[in-house]
Amino acid sequence: MAEGGVLLDQDQLSCAICLDLLKDPVTTACGHSYCMGCIKGCWDQDDHTGVYSCPQCRQTFTPRPVLRKNTMLAEVVEKLKTGLQAAPPAHCYAGPGDMACDFCTGRKLKAVKSCLVCLASYCESHLQPHYESPALKKHNLVKATGNLQDKICSHHDKLLEVYCRTDQQCICLLCVMDEHRGHDTVSAAAERTEKQKQLGATQSKLQQRIQEREKKLQDLRQAVQSLKRSAQAAVEDSERIFTELIRSIERRRSEVKELIRDQEKAEVSRAEGLLERLEQEIAELRRRDAELEQFSHKEDHIQFLQSCQSLCAPPGPEDFPSITVSPHVSFEAVRKSVSELKERLEDVWKEELVKISQAGTHPPPGDQDKAEASVLPSLKLILVGMSRVGKSAAGNTILGRDEFESETSPSSLTLTSEGREEDMF
Repeated sequence: MAEGGVLLDQDQLSCAICLDLLKDPVTTACGHSYCMGCIKGCWDQDDHTGVYSCPQCRQTFTPRPVLRKNTMLAEVVEKLKTGLQAAPPAHCYAGPGDMACDFCTGRKLKAVKSCLVCLASYCESHLQPHYESPALKKHNLVKATGNLQDKICSHHDKLLEVYCRTDQQCICLLCVMDEHRGHDTVSAAAERTEKQKQLGATQSKLQQRIQEREKKLQDLRQAVQSLKRSAQAAVEDSERIFTELIRSIERRRSEVKELIRDQEKAEVSRAEGLLERLEQEIAELRRRDAELEQFSHKEDHIQFLQSCQSLCAPPGPEDFPSITVSPHVSFEAVRKSVSELKERLEDVWKEELVKISQAGTHPPPGDQDKAEASVLPSLKLILVGMSRVGKSAAGNTILGRDEFESETSPSSLTLTSEGREEDMF
């Protein structure tokens, strides 16, 4: 509340123009107070109008009022300045989590030091006797701490100054003469030095362990990066191999398609020629049939008998070649052969995929590349057959029987036309 009152007075005694404490305060007729210099500066700017106003309430004055120092208000401002200078800054007061001075009354200040002899904490002001009194100068001062009671012997209420190595605990001087009599005891400082050496040795081991683990970590990261690069290279190689495989299959498909179309074209062309001959023969037979029909109605018996022998002659022998076209059976062997190629391709891929999987799990040194590249030759061996299926339109053999049987296990394809057979495989 005291601090709040000071702040309230400071606000009331501040100039509304410069927002600072009043300096040579003057009070206008309307009751507002300003610094002498501030209000003069404002009114000097209004000299050309001859009308002067209060900066706060805007009350006007004519003529310009004569300003006189308010001595009572000036004394109040001086007292306020003196009180503000004597008061400690707000950051010097102890807040939540801060160690408070044990000797401050009212609002406590922050403690800056703790005395291990007095077992108390002091602010800067109350700490001065420890710097000035000869008896207090010998006391052991440490940074302000809140666990002073942990440094006191629970049996004798004395400062813990000795370490008992026998019982591994801190004790006071009276404990040395009492229950710890005959024990291996040293001063706390001496034991601290020994423990510090042990701590240093432990710290060295930890640092060595850290270095070893960091090296393993680095090696593992490098191994992971190497694995990622190898995997990426394998993916790229696989993509390239499969691209080649797809292109090869596309070429073989085009070749088989072209072969089938050429054979279709040749057979259709031959059949169309036979159709044309048949149509001509049918037309000739119909013409003769019409002549015979017309001749059969003649009334002249002599003329009928004379011409009957030549007109009644039977047609010539059937020398037209026989033809058999089976549209469903002719290319069944092609479909069967291509299906067998597909099945064998899938079987090879399954077999090689198992090899790749096993090689990828535990790759022997130098065998990983072989495992990755082992699929393409096997696939190419099968696809060779697709490029050699049947005969070309010119009659050139694309794949001989012996070679194809050794590579593709073919089926025999027979096209029946005009009583002859053509082996495509």
